[in-house]
Amino acid sequence: MSLSHQAHQTLSDTRHIAPPLDAPSRLDAGLGWLLTLAVASFLIGPVLLSVLAGLTRNYFTGVQSGLTLRWIGEVWQLYSDTLARTGIVALGTLLICLLTGVPLAWVLTLHPGRTSRILEELLTLPVAVPGLATALALIVSWGTLPLLRSSTLFIIIGHVLFTLPFMVRAARASMQGTELIQLDEAAATLGSSRLKRFLGIIVPNALPGILAGSLTVVTLSVGEFNLTWLLHTPLTKTLPVGLADSYASMRLEVASAYTLVFLLMLLPLLVGLQWLAARTPRASLS
Repeated sequence: MSLSHQAHQTLSDTRHIAPPLDAPSRLDAGLGWLLTLAVASFLIGPVLLSVLAGLTRNYFTGVQSGLTLRWIGEVWQLYSDTLARTGIVALGTLLICLLTGVPLAWVLTLHPGRTSRILEELLTLPVAVPGLATALALIVSWGTLPLLRSSTLFIIIGHVLFTLPFMVRAARASMQGTELIQLDEAAATLGSSRLKRFLGIIVPNALPGILAGSLTVVTLSVGEFNLTWLLHTPLTKTLPVGLADSYASMRLEVASAYTLVFLLMLLPLLVGLQWLAARTPRASLS
């Protein structure tokens, strides 16, 4: 009798001998829900309190003072330019990460080895290094170019350095597997060009990972503060920088209303990307 057959027979005997597992009791389920609600309250509670403060007439009096949209109007009047700029930075960062990160992920997948590992580790350096240090390095390297230093593009460059590793990792995770490489080689033997194979075979099969990477890139870019704080100028503020400015120099109600505006901009974007990722199945390799 072969070892595989013996192992299969042993597993079959074990299944007959082992008693069936009891279903989770109501007490276990209740404790699980209670723990989940406690953690969710701990995480979401402060955000909800901050949002509520942005809708009250006077934070120190509380809801008794009445609700108002006045503070949101002040945020829009003072910081509306940061909303559009944050969207431009996030979309620009995403576009560059898609155009560079996805092909780079495929190159690393096609050529695994020591060099690829070293290159991947070098890509993660901006994530490991504090954002202020990365921003300082950019200023020292390119800050002498006045047009670049005072433009939104300078912030986009910093965001790309920070978010590119996440796009590469997510896309490469969907690309890894011998069947995708073999499919690419088969298409090459049929005369398909490199670009056609990449766009027609690699990208569709790696789409779930690319969407996951896009979600991460957009989220990190919209919320990035450390890099942006040092790279921005008074004319290139983004949402996080404006939020810090409002907390430092404005009423607490205005800063809380700014938090609400931040959430109203970010949450629909995140929900939309997650919905798109959930409805995008991996292409079949068969």
